Amino acid sequence: MTTLRASAISKLHPQPGTDETTLAKLGYKQEFYREFTPLELTITGAGLAFSFVGVAPSIASVLFYAIPNGGPFAMVWGWAFACPFIMCIGMAMAELASAAPTSGGLYYWTYSLASPRCRNFLSWMVGYSNTIGIITGVASVNWACTIQIIAAISIASSDQVHATTNQQLYGIYAALFLSQAVLVSFSTKVLARLQRLFTLVNACLCFIIIIALPIATPPDYRNSPNFALREFTNLAGWPSGFAFILSLMAPLYTIGGYDTSVHMSEEVSNATMAIPWAIVGSIAVSAVLGCGVNISLAFCMGTDIGSVLNSPIGQPMAQILFNSLGQKKALALWCLIIIAEYMVASNYLLVGSRQTFAFARDGALPFSRYLYRINRHTGTPVNTVWFDTICALAIGLLSFVSTEAIDAVFTISVTASYIAYITPITTRFAFKNDFKPGPFHLGKLSFPVAAIAVTWMAFMMFVFFFPTTPQTTTQQMNYTVVVLGGFMFLAIFWYYCPVYGGVHWFTGPISNFTPAIRGENRDEDSISEKKEQQHHHANIYVPAVNV
Repeated sequence: MTTLRASAISKLHPQPGTDETTLAKLGYKQEFYREFTPLELTITGAGLAFSFVGVAPSIASVLFYAIPNGGPFAMVWGWAFACPFIMCIGMAMAELASAAPTSGGLYYWTYSLASPRCRNFLSWMVGYSNTIGIITGVASVNWACTIQIIAAISIASSDQVHATTNQQLYGIYAALFLSQAVLVSFSTKVLARLQRLFTLVNACLCFIIIIALPIATPPDYRNSPNFALREFTNLAGWPSGFAFILSLMAPLYTIGGYDTSVHMSEEVSNATMAIPWAIVGSIAVSAVLGCGVNISLAFCMGTDIGSVLNSPIGQPMAQILFNSLGQKKALALWCLIIIAEYMVASNYLLVGSRQTFAFARDGALPFSRYLYRINRHTGTPVNTVWFDTICALAIGLLSFVSTEAIDAVFTISVTASYIAYITPITTRFAFKNDFKPGPFHLGKLSFPVAAIAVTWMAFMMFVFFFPTTPQTTTQQMNYTVVVLGGFMFLAIFWYYCPVYGGVHWFTGPISNFTPAIRGENRDEDSISEKKEQQHHHANIYVPAVNV
């Protein structure tokens, strides 16, 4: 593992600060530069957490969930209905993040709060669920970006039709990932400053759609308030009530990744407050702007819902923009959406690399010895960036199976993440532990908020296993349960595998904290050395840490 040189740390932090002290109490030494300021991470959502959500491009990615399952009614009221539940999840997560701000986040909290009888297994499963959720999440964003690029080509075509092969789609998908992997390998300082640009682009996109789109839309495509706010269009075939519930995938996917800021905990200053407020602030801002975007689209989409959904362009929002703005202006705005989607994917990869690094730091991943490295030139975990990239490229091969198979990554990213979210929130109240709230806490509201969050996530996980229509074939089935089930089976098998399984050696988070830095020329420590520290200093092992 590459550690920061003593002189560099001395220059950056002459004496251990509050963040370093908090991290040391959790059992870890400071390994990253804390270059992210609270402004870049949060403050009314203006930072990584908000640019990670990417309201406009994310809505564009999943509008096909809302339109056939309620049309404009589901777009507007589905968003409004889901947001309070999303906020409950965010607040429950924010409390845990304030108490223990570490890059490991979810699996660390689970181990700290669960019973000694099951905490190793639960921590293992949460870590793998979180890893799967993030990798499929960045895969889904880049696949959406790929489809949006094809839509841009279609908009630019004379007849708005452009045929592509699976090989071409995968080539674009791979090119996006490889370029993002190079970008995310840069130093933390560069990545932190980029968040300001990312946030500006995302905010401008929202305001253009909310303000400029209604002004530019021709009268033929402007809808009355009665249509935009009350018209329920069911094209999927499910009973209307269940169709409306299925439409909630759009807001749940868009305002997701509540743990995004958590995995950057070791790179932000004042983490115990900045992280929880980044979670809550990004949800609040995204909820308001997303509501505005959906209302604007509902008023400007015209009354022919079927033609919007089945347009030759292939993207409902792109067709709405084309109808309202014309070819050139629609293409310009759509290219801005593609850029914003690219930024969202880059941030997803950034966050994923930190989570993978933390899980490898505790020895849980294959090749942890090689993944637990910090590049001596950039001060970032370059190996985990490329590990996540390779895994996501492998997931992209599902595009050669069927459209339904690759589309499953959208729901897998939500359901796998929900498994990882539910567990630590539940263990906090289900087991006897010495949980100590951080500066951000809800007091007496903690339990009811957590209960609402867990119940909501459990229910929606079940819903997302259903196919898009009741009349489905083997080819059209929802592959979420198959792919996610396969991933979880492999994680359980790897844990209980005879001789080599995690049950024989995984004992939760392992402390790597040492009181002093041992020499300036120590650039790389291996995970085996970390285990030696644990062997000689059993008292620094992480037992039900006081979070």
